[in-house]
This record gives sequence, structure tokens and C-alpha cells, in this order.
Amino acid sequence: MLGVHVSVEFAKGQRRDSVSSPEELRCPARATSAMPHPCRVLCDRMGLLTSSRQFESLGKPKSNFPSVYRGTQALGWLRPLLSMVFFLAIVLAGSTANARTELTVEELKARVSSANVGEKAKICVEIAEKQLVATDKLYAADDMEKAQASLTDVVAFSELARDYSLESHKHQKQTEIAIRSMTRKLNDLLHVVGREEQAPLKEAIKHLERVRDDLLLAMFPKGAK
Repeated sequence: MLGVHVSVEFAKGQRRDSVSSPEELRCPARATSAMPHPCRVLCDRMGLLTSSRQFESLGKPKSNFPSVYRGTQALGWLRPLLSMVFFLAIVLAGSTANARTELTVEELKARVSSANVGEKAKICVEIAEKQLVATDKLYAADDMEKAQASLTDVVAFSELARDYSLESHKHQKQTEIAIRSMTRKLNDLLHVVGREEQAPLKEAIKHLERVRDDLLLAMFPKGAK
């Protein structure tokens, strides 16, 4: 009898275990486990974090800043070189344009006859200045014959510049400043040439000083208040 009673009780216990309680039916999660396994919780959290990051990355545009920055660094050394090339191109273009517009002495002499009186004074000053540069170079090269010819032009066109300036009452101050500068340069040249070569230079300086005096007298007449 005792064995039969134990078997019956064992069978009842197995039946109770197999039948779910009403609370377990309402909440299956509680029926499985009151506390989930830590590894499962960690995996679930990592999966959620990865998914959220992937979702956030979908809405953000991809930035190419690192590649642009590296490209800027690679081209950084070219900036000074490009600036120098650009500057040299401007200087070369300016000098080329200036060389094209600058006339020779012979071309300037040809323009004197067709210019008006006021412009003739400016042209004559320009011729005298150019010939003074040539005179200095010819003295340095010890070419006395050509140096004398260019020095004669300096004096002749300085006097013509004075005459045209006084006649037109224009460019008197500019002409006086140019004659003063040429006189100073001739004095500098006088101190570097030999004694036997100084006489033509001294005579030219006297003529230029007289030209300057005439211009100053015209601009500041004596007795004028």
C-alpha cells in the first residue's frame, strides 16, 4: 500500500509540474526566468548600441575632411612658388609693355617737329636725359668721339626744352628740375674722367646752368612781389 501511495503522489507531482499556472500563462517571460542570463543581457545591449550607431551614421553625410586636409598639406609648399611666378609674370609684362612704349632717341627727334610747343619741351627734355645716359656709358667705354656727340645733344636739347617751355609757358618747373638733375650728373662725371677730358664737360655744365637760370628767372622774375 505504501508503494502504491508513493506512486500516486509522484504522478500528481509530475502533473502539477506539467500544467502552467494562470500567472505563468499571462506572463510567459516570468515563466521562463525571473532574471535573464548576464551574457544574454550584454549581447542584447551591444547589439542595440551597434544598431543605434549604424542608424545614426545613415543620416550623416560622409566627410572628406581628412583627405582634403592631406591634399592641402601636400600643396602647401606650392603656394610661395606660385606667388613668386605670378609676381614675376606681372613684372615681366610691365617691363615688356614699357619697352614697347619707350621710344628711341631718333624716334623722339622725329616727333619734335610734329608736336605742339608745350609737348616739344617735354620731348626735348627726354632726349637730353637719354643722351646723358649714353654720354656716361661712352665715357666709361673710353669712346671719346661718340661721347662728344651725345654730350652735344644734351646741351642742344636742354636749350630747346628751355625755349619751348618759355614760349608755351608750360612745363617750366619740370624742365628746371630735369636740367638741375642733369647738371648734377655731369658734375659727378667730371670728377671721374681724366683732366684732359674735362673741358667739354665743364663747357656743357656752364650751358646747363645758364638754361636753369633762364627758367628760374621766368618763374620768379626779379622785382615781382
